[in-house]
This record gives sequence, structure tokens and C-alpha cells, in this order.
Amino acid sequence: MVQGLETSRAAPFAATPARLRCCRAQSLDEIDGWEIPWRRLDRTAGNPLANFSWMRAFVRAFAAEVDPFFVRTMRGQEMVALAPLVRKRIHGIRRLCLAGAAELHEAVDPCCNDERALERLFAWLARRGSPLFFEHINADSATLSKVRRAYRGRAIVRVRPQASSPYIALDESWLDPEMHLNAGRRSDLRRARRKAEQLGPVTTEIHTPDLGELPRLMDAAFAVEASSWKGEAHTALLHDAHRAAFYRQYAESACMEGVLRICFLRIGNRLAAMQLAIEQSDGFWLLKVGYDPRFSQCSPGLLLMRDTIRYAAEAGLRTYEFLGKAETWTKVWTATEHACVSVRVYPFGLRGMAALVADSLATIGKKWRKEYAGGRILRVLSG
Repeated sequence: MVQGLETSRAAPFAATPARLRCCRAQSLDEIDGWEIPWRRLDRTAGNPLANFSWMRAFVRAFAAEVDPFFVRTMRGQEMVALAPLVRKRIHGIRRLCLAGAAELHEAVDPCCNDERALERLFAWLARRGSPLFFEHINADSATLSKVRRAYRGRAIVRVRPQASSPYIALDESWLDPEMHLNAGRRSDLRRARRKAEQLGPVTTEIHTPDLGELPRLMDAAFAVEASSWKGEAHTALLHDAHRAAFYRQYAESACMEGVLRICFLRIGNRLAAMQLAIEQSDGFWLLKVGYDPRFSQCSPGLLLMRDTIRYAAEAGLRTYEFLGKAETWTKVWTATEHACVSVRVYPFGLRGMAALVADSLATIGKKWRKEYAGGRILRVLSG
């Protein structure tokens, strides 16, 4: 036996991380094929306005108007980043935009659970040389830094502030929402409640509907919205076939997932206000609101808002997301807002420079028309 001889051991095998790879989907069938890994990404990304159900409903409802160009980054069989894009012509130049941002007037953001994968996605897009226009993303989004890095030395990147999106950071104090109002607002709300009670019993309904009752509840919500000024202006969902189809299709998916909330304030036996919302990712996301102007003296929208804020706090949610942009009625409840920006990317090359020139000329034309019209009106008024 040889003394001092050690038996060698093989080093443990170290698995090589799966490579990141990008691919695209350009049809509804291809998007449907992504459902399983996309839904797994949804559980970690936490952005319901870019999840599978939202984007699938958008592509279906606007099929005649949009040209999908969805891009994902995969690690093995796992989807780790996604940019839901569509191709559009703006000022005559085709570019890639975030799906639904313009049509649904909401901030949409690429999603990921790995920022390196998101960077790889934008590097893949940068090699294609297509101009980008992201209408409305959160200013603190990882998208902004990843775009700047991927296009460094490849493009001109312009970032402009946009209208911010209001929200409430919920805690136990919101179990009594009125304590966050000033004395005058609290008095107004109590007075509105008394006026409503003079017309009949006041009740708040928060439905988590099943598929059987969904059509009836959606019809009622659409009818309340159409009774307001939106109906007269023909901007209500009842007058917009594409957006109405989107919300009905998305509501069906959200209903099946158990996250849809349809809320009503009822005065007597009539519906006075409505909210269409989802409860997801630790937040209450307010998609649509409306009220019947016949009850305007009772401020039914504010009464319903108070009750759904309390509901969200009781449910232990972290945020109440108003979505859209700050309005007078949102400022009653909060001054806290998500800062938002737009991002325009003009790659060096023919398409990018053509888009830059077209956008610059459009901006100059808009300023000239505004100044010309203003000067003309001023001359008329001054005689």
C-alpha cells in the first residue's frame, strides 16, 4: 500500500445557464401559442396591463387596425421578457409602438423578471433598425435604461415627460378613506350621502361575477357610462365598437381568472355610478368609471370611490391605481402619482432619420398652427 496517496475526485458538474434567445409573434395564432410561458411571466412581472389576457383581448378587438409584432426573450422554455408591440405609420413612417397605449389610453410597459433579458430584447430590436415610439411608460421603468443602453451609439433617443398616473399607497388608515379628505371635502361627502338617502336606500355592490351573470352586469355598467357626458360626446363604450369589444373580451378572461370587479352605487332601485376594475398584483386597478348625471347632486362617483377604496384597504391590497391621468376628481383622494414619459427612438439610417424629420416637421407645424391661430384670434379681438 502506498502511503500518502490521495484518491482524486471529479469536480461536480456545473450546469451551463441556458442561452437567451429572442423571437417574435405576428399573428393571433402565434400569440396564443405563447400563452403558457406568458402566464408564468405574468405571475412574477406584476403588470396587468401587459399580461396575456389584456393583450390577447386587444389584438382580437382591434384585429382590423393593428399589425402585431410581439417580441419575447426566452431562457430555455421560460419566457423572461416581453415587449407587446405593433407596427404603425405615424406621420407617414412605420415604427414600432406599444400595443394598446394609444387605443386604450393607458400606460403600457414591456415586462420582465430578468432585466438582462429585457436588455437582450432591446439589443435584438436595435439590430433591426426600426424606429420606436413608446407613448406612455412609467418613468422609473427598467425599459428606459435598457433602451438607452441598447441604442447607445446606434440611435437618437428622445424622452419627454407625459401626464402622470395617480394612485393611492394603501395602509390601515385607508380603512376610513374620509380621514384623508380635508374638512370641507368631508362635509361635502356627508351632505351628498344625505341627499342620496332622501331619494332612496343607498347601497354599494362589489361583484366578483361568474360567466353566467357577466353579460348582464357589463350591459348595466356600459349603460351607466353612456348616460353621462361621454354618451353625448359619443366617447362612451356603447359608441365605440372596438373598445367595447376589447373590454367585453378582457372582462370575460378576467372573470374566469377571478380578478374582475364590477362595482355599482345604487340609489333606490336605480344605478347611479359604476366602476369596472381588476384586483390583481396587490392592487385595485380602476379601468372604467361612470355615473348617471341625474344623480349629480349626490356625487355618486365619489360615494362609490370611497367605498371601493375602503374595500381595497380591507382586502389588504397595497395600491389603488386610478390609471389614466390625474383629473380633478382623482386629486380629491390623492396627490401621489406615477411619473410617466414617452420615448422616441430614431436609429441611425434611412428609416430612423426619416422618422426624425417627419416628427420634427409635425412638431413645427403644430406650433405654427397654434401660434397662427392665436395671433389671428388676438388680431380679431383687438379690432
